Amino acid sequence: MRAHLGGASRQSLVTARLRLDAAVKGVDTKAASTLSVELFFVADVLDTNIALRRALTDSSRDATSKSVLISELFGAKITVPALTITSEIAAMRWSAPKDLVLVIEALAIEAEASAANIAGELDRVEDEIFTASRAIAGSPELRKALTSDAKMAKANLVRGILTGACDSTVRLVSQLVNTWRGRSIESAFADYAHALAARRNRVIALIRVAAPMSSQQQERLSTALNKQVGQPVRINIEIDPSVIGGVSIKFADDLVDGTVSNRLAGAARAVVGSK
Repeated sequence: MRAHLGGASRQSLVTARLRLDAAVKGVDTKAASTLSVELFFVADVLDTNIALRRALTDSSRDATSKSVLISELFGAKITVPALTITSEIAAMRWSAPKDLVLVIEALAIEAEASAANIAGELDRVEDEIFTASRAIAGSPELRKALTSDAKMAKANLVRGILTGACDSTVRLVSQLVNTWRGRSIESAFADYAHALAARRNRVIALIRVAAPMSSQQQERLSTALNKQVGQPVRINIEIDPSVIGGVSIKFADDLVDGTVSNRLAGAARAVVGSK
């Protein structure tokens, strides 16, 4: 995410994204969007309660006691997936209590991005978020109205601004204008755009092959990746003669390299290491 995070918090964000991957694997649009709404709710509660943030990021407290606290606070208000991921995140290490809020908000945005991806609308959402940010930032009247405290008025304005936009865009912008968290309009939209891009990068696979793949091969590969990830995956194919044979797949932070060149390089390293 854009906000500066300390070392422990940066590592926790990496792990938290893996937890979100698992939470949205194989779900439908409604379930992913519900998870987003509930994570936003958790972030809002923590944002307004310093003592609670400190309790959940206190490294001297064990994961069990944090989980119990979360269940007592949120158990009757959010569903099991949101409760589980919140407990898992709270058990991680944090450089500062405020980082917990920032990361949960980022995951909430990414959960809605997952809903849009399932619906085949993630690119559209990114475009609409950018257009909305430009429209709001460039209008003094809108800036003033959307930084007021009148939530109902802001909701009506958002619907007017986003006429014809997809549901995920409306939900995200509505959430954004009601929770500035001390940010400027430009910074808030940049945070949201960054989180959307982070989720998009987790559903794009870079495929390196020595020769073009047939449409049937591409379809089989796409089907296999969609099944493995539990989300629609976009594949970008790169022709690279150095591959020699096989296929190299880079997906999110993972690299699966089954190419002949990689196996030869591995063999060479093994020979050198044995001397």
